[in-house]
Amino acid sequence: MSWDPYATLGLGRTATADDIRRAYRKLAKELHPDVRPGDKAAEERFKRATAAFNLLSDPALKSRYDRGEIDADGNERMAFGGGGPRPRQSARAGAGAGGFGGGPQGGPAGGADAFDLGDIFSDLFGPGFSGGGRGYGRMRGRDIRFTLDIDFLDAVNGAKRRVSLAEGRTLDVAIPAGVESGQVLRLKNQGGPGVQGGPSGDALVELNVRPHAFFRREGQDIHMDLNISLTEAVEGGRVQAPTPSGPVSLSIPAGSNTGKVLRLKGKGVGGQGDQFVRLLVMLPEVPDEELKRFVKKWPKRDQAPPRPS
Repeated sequence: MSWDPYATLGLGRTATADDIRRAYRKLAKELHPDVRPGDKAAEERFKRATAAFNLLSDPALKSRYDRGEIDADGNERMAFGGGGPRPRQSARAGAGAGGFGGGPQGGPAGGADAFDLGDIFSDLFGPGFSGGGRGYGRMRGRDIRFTLDIDFLDAVNGAKRRVSLAEGRTLDVAIPAGVESGQVLRLKNQGGPGVQGGPSGDALVELNVRPHAFFRREGQDIHMDLNISLTEAVEGGRVQAPTPSGPVSLSIPAGSNTGKVLRLKGKGVGGQGDQFVRLLVMLPEVPDEELKRFVKKWPKRDQAPPRPS
């Protein structure tokens, strides 16, 4: 569940840059871990206040948050794939409240109105103060999260995709063979910039695999239905069958019925599983008079196949 950075600092939506700075100074002076050592609740409140300050003191991030483009943790509210952005069904909160050890918030991106945490801590605790040597001024940048739609065959075989982020950057995403929907790829140091020289965050790419027209995946195996003619079913023969890695020649045994399953070894996901082909015997769409006459004279025309009782 998302949180409200304005409420965290005790401010309303109309707060000015000076209001934001004053509110954070007050909370930092009260809650900083060097002021209240060992107070875990105060430390968590300090982390959250710092995350709120990082967001609202950066004019670009603040504007994007106010427009609803990112959530309070700096996560994108847009997902990418299929040639353009699409709205996420829900924005996911990042790990942690304040961004230490993998938190989501981004630091000031610079510019005339951006604040410097080092300046604030120096004002509060004296020149040269940077968090008591424990890294409270130097913070990791926010993680950015988005969803990438990929084709079924790209998920099976692997692929490379280039995506454009909302802030104008592009990322090259290498999709490993065998990925599934819901799997998250982590792109190190491709997230928001760090604060006070801290490391950049990561880009977390959640994959959404589009369904295929006829392939189905079960674990590492691929399944499909293949239409065959009455002649191919009765006499057997060789037909072309599609696989994720390209078409192959498939041998149809004589006397094959609908429902018979043939196995193509090693033609599954990433070459690890198999492909299973279920045969479907198809009669001519237009009734064939000669076939009707043959069936009427066929000695076994009244022999019924096994049916459930």
